[in-house]
This record gives sequence, structure tokens and C-alpha cells, in this order.
Amino acid sequence: LALSSLLFTWLIAIPLGILMAVYRNRLIDKLLSFISFLCLSVPSFFLAILLLYIVSIVGGLPLGGMASVQAQDMGFVGKFFDLLAHLIIPTIVISLGTMAGLQRVMRSNLLDVLGQQYILAARAKGLSENRVIFKHALRNAINPMITILGYHFSELLSGAALVEIICNWPGIGSLMLTAVRSKDVYLVMASMVMGGILLLLGNLLSDIMLAWADPRIRYE
Repeated sequence: LALSSLLFTWLIAIPLGILMAVYRNRLIDKLLSFISFLCLSVPSFFLAILLLYIVSIVGGLPLGGMASVQAQDMGFVGKFFDLLAHLIIPTIVISLGTMAGLQRVMRSNLLDVLGQQYILAARAKGLSENRVIFKHALRNAINPMITILGYHFSELLSGAALVEIICNWPGIGSLMLTAVRSKDVYLVMASMVMGGILLLLGNLLSDIMLAWADPRIRYE
């Protein structure tokens, strides 16, 4: 669930942030800004209850859990798609708030870079707008996003306990909440240690990605 929400968030937030920056102060920018502020203001547990209520009326998606009752009789492909169907609602709920914040950060970073003099010089040379944005501007605007990505790895174990409980998803977040309520000190300590390890690995990965994305950064 954490990995699916991480991929879903970043694969959508960055293109939307680029789109908002390119069409700044236009209708699509204002519409996406309104949606992002709306997603930031709605609590995740309320959104989970609302989506489950809508799905219970419309149908088409599982209402909770990690697998269907008949999943044990399915093959590997059937179990895989059954798991994907159960992932849709909790992934959307967990991702929306983070996605809204990240696309705002991406928009502001890209707008800041597009105002630099070297971008004006690149446009004066006659380069196409796509080349200016994706080759020259985006590589500089993406650096803060790579740093944020490193910190998000530490959140993989914590999950979203309330969303997991509402969606009946047997995740790490709900497990840790149960451990805290039952005073299981060892399980809580193990989770804290694993969270620290993921934070270190995430920062190491972001440093490596920064060196790959920005030729000005070297670690000799």
C-alpha cells in the first residue's frame, strides 16, 4: 500500500506541477490549484468514508480488506488483479493530500527556474518551448523534489493507520496502533528502528539521484 501510494503520488504530482507552471494563471492552473487546496483541506479518514459510501452505492470496487473471499481459488494473475482492485481506494485516499502538496511545490520550483536569465537566453536562441522546459528548466527545478523523495521513504512503514482501519487493510500502520494500545514495546521499538533505517536509505538514495540529475553536484 505504501509503495503503490508513493508511485501513484509522484507519477501524477510532478506532471501536474509542470502543467500548472507552464499554464500559470490560466484556467487549468486555477482549476488544479482549487482541487489541490480542496484535497489538502479534506481529512483522509473522511475521504475514505466518503469513497466507501460512494462505492457501496455505485459498485465496481471492493469495499475493504486485502483480498476477496474467493481469492484463494484464483490463479496468480487473478490474485494479482484482485489485490490491485483492493488497493485502489486506500491508495487514492493516502495519495491525494501528499499529491496536492507536491504539485504546488513542483509548480513554484519550476516557475522560479523559468524566471532565470539562462531560460530567457535559451528562448532567445530559438529553442522550442518543450526543449527549454524539459531539458533546461526541469533538471534544475527537480532537485528539491528529489530531496523530498528521500524523506518520504521513512514514511513507508508508518502508513496511514486511520485509513487502514477504515478500509480494513491489514497494514503496518494499523499494526503499530494496535501495538501502542497493547503496550507492545518491542514491536514499537522495531518499527522506530526500521523507520530510521528507511530514512537513512532514503537520504542516501536522494543524494545519489541528485548527483545523477545535476552535473554541478559531485561527491569525489
